Amino acid sequence: MSPPITLTTDFGHADGYVGAVKGAILSVNPEANIIDISHSIEPQNILQAAFILSATYRYFPKQTIHMAIVDPGVGSERRGIIFRTHSAFFVAPDNGILSYVIDDLFHVESRAPAEHTHGLREIVFKTGVELVAITDPRFWRHPVSPVFHGRDIFAPVAAGLSLGISLYEFGEKISSLHVLPVPKPILDPDGNLVGRVLHIDRFGNLITNIKSEDLPGKDVMVEVSGCCIEGLSSYYAQKEGIMAIAGSSGYLEVSLRGGSACDFLGAIVGDEVRVTSAL
Repeated sequence: MSPPITLTTDFGHADGYVGAVKGAILSVNPEANIIDISHSIEPQNILQAAFILSATYRYFPKQTIHMAIVDPGVGSERRGIIFRTHSAFFVAPDNGILSYVIDDLFHVESRAPAEHTHGLREIVFKTGVELVAITDPRFWRHPVSPVFHGRDIFAPVAAGLSLGISLYEFGEKISSLHVLPVPKPILDPDGNLVGRVLHIDRFGNLITNIKSEDLPGKDVMVEVSGCCIEGLSSYYAQKEGIMAIAGSSGYLEVSLRGGSACDFLGAIVGDEVRVTSAL
Protein backbone atom coordinates (compact mmCIF):
# COMPACT_ATOMS: atom_id res chain seq x y z
CA MET A 1 0.00 0.00 0.00
CA SER A 2 1.35 3.42 -0.94
CA PRO A 3 1.74 6.07 1.79
CA PRO A 4 -1.02 8.67 2.22
CA ILE A 5 -0.86 12.00 0.41
CA THR A 6 -2.33 14.92 2.36
CA LEU A 7 -3.49 18.19 0.85
CA THR A 8 -3.41 21.62 2.48
CA THR A 9 -4.47 24.47 0.19
CA ASP A 10 -6.37 27.74 -0.09
CA PHE A 11 -8.37 26.41 -3.07
CA GLY A 12 -11.72 26.20 -1.26
CA HIS A 13 -14.54 23.93 -2.43
CA ALA A 14 -16.56 26.26 -4.68
CA ASP A 15 -14.43 25.57 -7.76
CA GLY A 16 -12.86 22.51 -9.33
CA TYR A 17 -9.27 23.15 -8.26
CA VAL A 18 -9.13 20.49 -5.54
CA GLY A 19 -10.71 17.94 -7.85
CA ALA A 20 -8.19 18.72 -10.58
CA VAL A 21 -5.28 18.21 -8.18
CA LYS A 22 -6.69 14.90 -7.01
CA GLY A 23 -7.24 13.83 -10.60
CA ALA A 24 -3.61 14.64 -11.43
CA ILE A 25 -2.44 12.53 -8.50
CA LEU A 26 -4.68 9.59 -9.42
CA SER A 27 -3.54 9.76 -13.05
CA VAL A 28 -0.04 8.86 -11.83
CA ASN A 29 -1.00 6.56 -8.96
CA PRO A 30 -4.59 5.26 -9.25
CA GLU A 31 -4.21 3.61 -5.83
CA ALA A 32 -3.21 6.81 -4.07
CA ASN A 33 -4.72 7.41 -0.65
CA ILE A 34 -5.51 11.15 -0.66
CA ILE A 35 -6.50 12.87 2.60
CA ASP A 36 -7.66 16.48 2.90
CA ILE A 37 -6.20 18.43 5.80
CA SER A 38 -7.79 21.74 4.81
CA HIS A 39 -8.78 23.67 1.70
CA SER A 40 -10.15 26.58 3.75
CA ILE A 41 -6.91 28.46 4.29
CA GLU A 42 -7.50 32.18 3.72
CA PRO A 43 -6.42 33.07 0.17
CA GLN A 44 -2.64 33.63 0.00
CA ASN A 45 -2.27 33.25 3.79
CA ILE A 46 0.98 31.28 3.82
CA LEU A 47 1.57 31.54 7.57
CA GLN A 48 -1.91 30.22 8.39
CA ALA A 49 -1.27 27.21 6.16
CA ALA A 50 2.12 26.73 7.81
CA PHE A 51 0.49 26.61 11.25
CA ILE A 52 -2.33 24.25 10.22
CA LEU A 53 0.16 21.91 8.59
CA SER A 54 2.45 21.85 11.63
CA ALA A 55 -0.45 21.18 13.98
CA THR A 56 -1.56 18.21 11.89
CA TYR A 57 1.28 16.38 10.15
CA ARG A 58 2.64 14.61 13.24
CA TYR A 59 -0.54 12.53 13.59
CA PHE A 60 -0.06 10.74 10.27
CA PRO A 61 1.84 7.49 9.69
CA LYS A 62 5.54 7.64 8.89
CA GLN A 63 6.43 8.35 5.27
CA THR A 64 3.20 10.28 4.66
CA ILE A 65 3.56 12.80 1.83
CA HIS A 66 2.26 16.25 2.77
CA MET A 67 1.49 18.47 -0.21
CA ALA A 68 0.96 22.09 0.88
CA ILE A 69 -0.06 24.62 -1.76
CA VAL A 70 -0.69 28.25 -0.87
CA ASP A 71 1.25 29.81 -3.68
CA PRO A 72 0.80 33.50 -4.49
CA GLY A 73 4.19 33.40 -6.25
CA VAL A 74 3.17 30.67 -8.71
CA GLY A 75 4.82 31.21 -12.09
CA SER A 76 7.63 33.31 -10.63
CA GLU A 77 11.21 32.30 -9.83
CA ARG A 78 10.25 30.72 -6.50
CA ARG A 79 11.33 27.09 -6.29
CA GLY A 80 9.26 23.99 -5.75
CA ILE A 81 10.84 21.70 -3.16
CA ILE A 82 10.69 18.26 -1.58
CA PHE A 83 11.75 18.17 2.06
CA ARG A 84 12.19 14.83 3.80
CA THR A 85 12.28 14.42 7.57
CA HIS A 86 12.66 11.24 9.62
CA SER A 87 8.89 10.78 9.53
CA ALA A 88 7.45 12.50 6.44
CA PHE A 89 7.85 14.09 3.02
CA PHE A 90 6.75 17.65 2.29
CA VAL A 91 6.05 18.84 -1.25
CA ALA A 92 5.55 22.59 -1.46
CA PRO A 93 6.63 25.92 -2.92
CA ASP A 94 9.67 27.41 -1.20
CA ASN A 95 7.75 30.40 0.14
CA GLY A 96 7.69 29.89 3.90
CA ILE A 97 4.84 27.39 4.04
CA LEU A 98 7.08 24.97 5.96
CA SER A 99 8.09 27.61 8.53
CA TYR A 100 6.39 26.01 11.52
CA VAL A 101 7.55 22.52 10.56
CA ILE A 102 11.12 23.80 10.31
CA ASP A 103 10.78 25.66 13.61
CA ASP A 104 9.44 22.52 15.33
CA LEU A 105 12.31 20.41 14.04
CA PHE A 106 15.20 22.84 14.28
CA HIS A 107 14.02 25.51 16.76
CA VAL A 108 14.79 28.33 14.36
CA GLU A 109 15.39 31.66 16.07
CA SER A 110 13.05 33.94 14.17
CA ARG A 111 11.14 35.96 16.69
CA ALA A 112 8.68 38.52 15.41
CA PRO A 113 5.27 39.83 16.44
CA ALA A 114 2.36 38.62 14.32
CA GLU A 115 2.03 41.82 12.33
CA HIS A 116 5.60 41.54 10.98
CA THR A 117 5.56 38.18 9.22
CA HIS A 118 6.21 39.05 5.58
CA GLY A 119 10.01 38.88 5.39
CA LEU A 120 11.32 35.59 4.01
CA ARG A 121 14.80 34.58 5.06
CA GLU A 122 16.98 31.74 3.90
CA ILE A 123 17.91 28.89 6.23
CA VAL A 124 21.03 26.96 5.24
CA PHE A 125 21.43 23.41 6.50
CA LYS A 126 24.98 22.16 6.83
CA THR A 127 24.27 18.43 7.20
CA GLY A 128 21.58 15.88 7.85
CA VAL A 129 18.77 17.29 5.71
CA GLU A 130 17.26 15.73 2.59
CA LEU A 131 16.09 18.61 0.43
CA VAL A 132 15.52 18.74 -3.32
CA ALA A 133 14.49 21.46 -5.76
CA ILE A 134 11.83 20.13 -8.16
CA THR A 135 13.52 20.76 -11.51
CA ASP A 136 13.11 17.63 -13.65
CA PRO A 137 10.14 18.11 -16.03
CA ARG A 138 9.96 14.37 -16.80
CA PHE A 139 7.60 13.96 -13.88
CA TRP A 140 5.37 16.96 -14.55
CA ARG A 141 2.01 17.05 -16.24
CA HIS A 142 2.29 18.74 -19.66
CA PRO A 143 1.54 21.34 -20.74
CA VAL A 144 2.33 23.10 -17.47
CA SER A 145 0.04 26.00 -16.66
CA PRO A 146 2.08 28.93 -15.28
CA VAL A 147 -0.73 29.60 -12.80
CA PHE A 148 -1.53 26.06 -11.59
CA HIS A 149 1.68 24.34 -10.49
CA GLY A 150 -0.33 22.58 -7.78
CA ARG A 151 -2.01 20.47 -10.46
CA ASP A 152 0.76 20.23 -13.05
CA ILE A 153 3.95 19.97 -10.97
CA PHE A 154 3.34 19.32 -7.27
CA ALA A 155 0.53 16.77 -7.69
CA PRO A 156 2.38 14.40 -10.08
CA VAL A 157 5.56 14.73 -8.00
CA ALA A 158 3.68 13.80 -4.81
CA ALA A 159 2.12 10.88 -6.67
CA GLY A 160 5.55 9.76 -7.89
CA LEU A 161 6.87 9.82 -4.34
CA SER A 162 3.94 7.65 -3.27
CA LEU A 163 5.04 5.07 -5.84
CA GLY A 164 8.45 4.85 -4.23
CA ILE A 165 10.46 7.04 -6.63
CA SER A 166 13.46 8.53 -4.83
CA LEU A 167 13.16 12.23 -4.10
CA TYR A 168 16.53 12.73 -5.83
CA GLU A 169 14.96 11.71 -9.15
CA PHE A 170 12.82 14.84 -9.14
CA GLY A 171 15.61 17.40 -9.20
CA GLU A 172 18.84 18.66 -7.74
CA LYS A 173 19.84 18.39 -4.11
CA ILE A 174 19.86 21.75 -2.32
CA SER A 175 20.91 22.85 1.16
CA SER A 176 18.60 25.75 1.94
CA LEU A 177 14.99 26.87 1.98
CA HIS A 178 13.09 29.98 2.97
CA VAL A 179 11.09 30.56 6.14
CA LEU A 180 8.84 33.29 7.44
CA PRO A 181 9.33 34.69 10.94
CA VAL A 182 7.30 32.51 13.30
CA PRO A 183 5.54 34.79 15.82
CA LYS A 184 6.61 33.76 19.33
CA PRO A 185 5.71 35.11 22.77
CA ILE A 186 8.04 37.41 24.69
CA LEU A 187 8.50 38.40 28.32
CA ASP A 188 7.70 42.01 29.15
CA PRO A 189 9.81 44.01 31.67
CA ASP A 190 7.60 42.70 34.51
CA GLY A 191 8.17 39.08 33.52
CA ASN A 192 4.67 38.59 32.08
CA LEU A 193 4.22 36.41 29.00
CA VAL A 194 2.97 38.40 26.00
CA GLY A 195 1.77 36.58 22.91
CA ARG A 196 -0.68 37.00 20.06
CA VAL A 197 -3.79 35.40 18.64
CA LEU A 198 -2.32 33.16 15.98
CA HIS A 199 -5.39 31.50 14.49
CA ILE A 200 -9.18 31.49 14.90
CA ASP A 201 -10.79 28.13 14.23
CA ARG A 202 -14.30 27.53 12.88
CA PHE A 203 -15.70 27.36 16.44
CA GLY A 204 -14.42 30.85 17.18
CA ASN A 205 -11.68 29.62 19.53
CA LEU A 206 -8.72 31.99 19.72
CA ILE A 207 -5.57 29.92 19.34
CA THR A 208 -2.56 31.83 20.61
CA ASN A 209 1.14 31.44 19.93
CA ILE A 210 1.77 30.63 23.61
CA LYS A 211 2.60 26.96 23.99
CA SER A 212 1.20 25.05 26.94
CA GLU A 213 4.68 24.35 28.29
CA ASP A 214 5.42 28.10 28.33
CA LEU A 215 2.70 28.74 30.91
CA PRO A 216 3.80 29.27 34.52
CA GLY A 217 1.09 26.87 35.74
CA LYS A 218 -2.71 26.80 35.95
CA ASP A 219 -2.94 29.70 38.38
CA VAL A 220 -2.72 32.42 35.76
CA MET A 221 -4.62 35.45 34.54
CA VAL A 222 -5.13 35.60 30.79
CA GLU A 223 -6.00 38.97 29.26
CA VAL A 224 -7.18 39.38 25.66
CA SER A 225 -9.32 42.05 23.97
CA GLY A 226 -9.97 43.77 27.32
CA CYS A 227 -11.23 40.58 28.97
CA CYS A 228 -9.46 39.02 31.97
CA ILE A 229 -9.81 35.27 32.48
CA GLU A 230 -8.78 33.76 35.78
CA GLY A 231 -7.21 30.31 35.74
CA LEU A 232 -7.04 27.56 33.14
CA SER A 233 -9.90 25.18 32.37
CA SER A 234 -9.19 21.54 31.57
CA TYR A 235 -11.98 21.06 29.00
CA TYR A 236 -14.58 23.12 27.15
CA ALA A 237 -17.61 22.09 29.22
CA GLN A 238 -15.93 22.68 32.57
CA LYS A 239 -17.56 26.06 33.17
CA GLU A 240 -19.86 28.64 31.66
CA GLY A 241 -18.70 31.67 29.74
CA ILE A 242 -15.32 32.65 28.46
CA MET A 243 -12.37 30.48 29.44
CA ALA A 244 -8.68 29.83 28.80
CA ILE A 245 -7.65 26.29 28.04
CA ALA A 246 -4.62 24.30 26.90
CA GLY A 247 -5.88 23.23 23.48
CA SER A 248 -5.33 20.05 21.52
CA SER A 249 -2.80 21.77 19.25
CA GLY A 250 -0.50 22.35 22.23
CA TYR A 251 -1.20 26.09 22.41
CA LEU A 252 -3.16 28.26 24.83
CA GLU A 253 -6.70 28.90 23.59
CA VAL A 254 -9.47 31.28 24.61
CA SER A 255 -12.91 29.74 24.18
CA LEU A 256 -16.56 30.41 24.90
CA ARG A 257 -18.78 27.53 25.95
CA GLY A 258 -21.62 27.19 23.47
CA GLY A 259 -20.48 30.15 21.40
CA SER A 260 -17.69 31.96 19.60
CA ALA A 261 -14.97 33.65 21.66
CA CYS A 262 -14.00 35.53 18.52
CA ASP A 263 -17.45 37.10 18.13
CA PHE A 264 -17.94 37.62 21.87
CA LEU A 265 -14.66 39.50 22.27
CA GLY A 266 -14.46 41.05 18.80
CA ALA A 267 -10.98 39.56 18.51
CA ILE A 268 -8.89 39.21 15.38
CA VAL A 269 -5.67 37.43 14.47
CA GLY A 270 -2.74 39.42 15.83
CA ASP A 271 -4.48 40.67 18.99
CA GLU A 272 -2.25 40.73 22.06
CA VAL A 273 -2.62 38.05 24.73
CA ARG A 274 -1.05 38.66 28.14
CA VAL A 275 -0.49 35.95 30.74
CA THR A 276 0.36 36.84 34.33
CA SER A 277 0.80 34.58 37.33
CA ALA A 278 -2.13 34.74 39.73
CA LEU A 279 0.02 33.67 42.67
